[in-house]
Amino acid sequence: MRVPNKPKNDVAKVEWRNRQPYASAFDDVYFSTDNGLLETDYVFLQGNHLQSRWQNLTAKNFTIAETGFGTGLNFLCAVKLWLETTPQDAALHFISVEKYPLNLPDITAALTMWPQLQGFSEPLLAQYVQLISGVETITLFNNRIRLTILIGDATERLSQIENKIDAWFLDGFAPVKNPDMWQAVLFEEMARLSYPTTTFSTFTSAGEVRRALIKAGFLVSKQTGFGKKREMLIGYFVGNTHDA
Repeated sequence: MRVPNKPKNDVAKVEWRNRQPYASAFDDVYFSTDNGLLETDYVFLQGNHLQSRWQNLTAKNFTIAETGFGTGLNFLCAVKLWLETTPQDAALHFISVEKYPLNLPDITAALTMWPQLQGFSEPLLAQYVQLISGVETITLFNNRIRLTILIGDATERLSQIENKIDAWFLDGFAPVKNPDMWQAVLFEEMARLSYPTTTFSTFTSAGEVRRALIKAGFLVSKQTGFGKKREMLIGYFVGNTHDA
């Protein structure tokens, strides 16, 4: 398998093809060319059952962790749903790891594709440069949202945190495009940071990903994928190691 050449610096190199942003280092699109907004809702929000969980929220805090911040689309969709469905005194902590963050012009251009998210994207963009230049955490919407972006390798950065996670957005470019991220040690870190019943969802149904998740202690199910993708994976942490 050919490993893509990585950029020499830490900033993503974005190519625009038919008005869609592609990461040149991975030759892969940042979100579905069918409809990125619907993809995020289907794969990550519905895949983690967030609407029903948040409508019946009993705790005051909820934490999502994501592998690959990208354009921030997943984050913004989660924020919108959180603000629409949870009490005023509940706080969402969204932790995302990103090895190659987009620069401000590119992420701004990407998010202009979703005018329905403008009220959520503008506060993010106003502080985005801080997040990719040293300040790891910002708060938004009267402290109801806390965003932490950890710049660097996903496994390395996750190994440095202790926050327990309620839901995982297992994103990032496809395993065949980005094999460095989709390693067993990543899923082991996910297990370390998960509660029993912590959920995950991911757009991929790759066999090596499914087997590694099961080995790390997750119960894994396949379901119909979004758009042209035949299947995707969802599940939750059960804490026991199973044979792949």
